[in-house]
Amino acid sequence: MPLPESVTSILEPAFLCFIPIFVAIDPIGIVPMFLSITRGHESSDRRKIVLSSVLTAAVIGVIFVLAGKIIFELLGITIQDFAIAGGALLFILSIIDLLSDGSARTHAASADALGVFPLAIPLIVGPALLTTLIILVDSYGYVPALLAFFINLAVLFVSLFKADLILHILGDNGARAFAKIMSILLAAIGIMMVRRGIMELIALAG
Repeated sequence: MPLPESVTSILEPAFLCFIPIFVAIDPIGIVPMFLSITRGHESSDRRKIVLSSVLTAAVIGVIFVLAGKIIFELLGITIQDFAIAGGALLFILSIIDLLSDGSARTHAASADALGVFPLAIPLIVGPALLTTLIILVDSYGYVPALLAFFINLAVLFVSLFKADLILHILGDNGARAFAKIMSILLAAIGIMMVRRGIMELIALAG
């Protein structure tokens, strides 16, 4: 039985939004960093940290999606400006990740509130995700982008909750290799954003 057209009109763009958000968050690549940051904590503490980080990331992501365009209008920034700047930033971040040990998106771990910093910010909700979200909202709308965002957060929650098991299956080298592949895809998405932004600016000028 085919799905109603109204459902399909949401699910199809949501699927298109899912992939770039998945790449930006990189839930599998976060696993070894998560284990490193929470080393020494009991399993019960890790579960609390996972829940805190995912909830914090969800709140920050939604606020940015809803208020992002308003902020742009106040600052006189166009979506094309943000696409070019954000795409360039994504490319730089991905190159740093590729050339580093994979921890470039993190900062020194804080003893308190690990779920908020550095996990939720900037490990989960960093420049890569914020840039991707605002571009996807402009391209596909709020509902598909937010739906894809929440599905990705669910995937992230499971990944972090089962971090020990995932790392055991992939191994240290496998997890690092997966993170590098995600960085390459992120670099490609960054270039695509810059290209689209420039093309749209040229079209508007013409």
